[in-house]
Amino acid sequence: MMNTEIFNQNVEAYEQWYKDYPQVFESELLAIKEQLQKLPENLKGIEVGLGTGRFSESLGIKEGVEPSKEMAALAIKRGVSVIKGHAEQLSFGDLKFDFVLFVTVCHLDNIKHAFAEAYRVLKPKGTILVGFLDRERSVAQQYLERRHRSTFFANANFYTVSRIKILLNEAGFKNLEFNQTLFGNLDEIEDVQIPKEGFGEGSFIVVKATKK
Repeated sequence: MMNTEIFNQNVEAYEQWYKDYPQVFESELLAIKEQLQKLPENLKGIEVGLGTGRFSESLGIKEGVEPSKEMAALAIKRGVSVIKGHAEQLSFGDLKFDFVLFVTVCHLDNIKHAFAEAYRVLKPKGTILVGFLDRERSVAQQYLERRHRSTFFANANFYTVSRIKILLNEAGFKNLEFNQTLFGNLDEIEDVQIPKEGFGEGSFIVVKATKK
């Protein structure tokens, strides 16, 4: 499993990113909200790999999974109910949720197993939402260039849109819909950006797909 100690020991540094790049976070949040708003209201969902709970808190997601004890503790303070566990082996029965959200797939040990587990715990016609940095766009390229001196991204796996499509299809998901944000390099983003449909321009992609 991923080295949770890196995250346990660097909670302050993790939180600092949100303070340093508030417009980036808000832009990513808007893109996820746009996809979530396509779903009916009052659905039961979880975030997998929720970190310190920033996204869950802002999106009104009340429950999730996080392997890092220290990060989970902060998420709990933000009002999120956290189960310690890994995306590749979720501690839930089958057919439990209407949607599952991932925003940190670059840190997964085995993305195929994670998507298979999401499929298992989703109800029929349930929804998976995956937010990720497109490997072919500028922000992921920045992180890749700096990874040798990065606390969190030294061992991260960034994916292309085409690879995420294949992985979701292989897991059994269909009806993929994409939107995108983060137009420009990380340090150049000074305003909250409105997401655009599709992919190929923005660095942050959100894909919504349906369980068959």
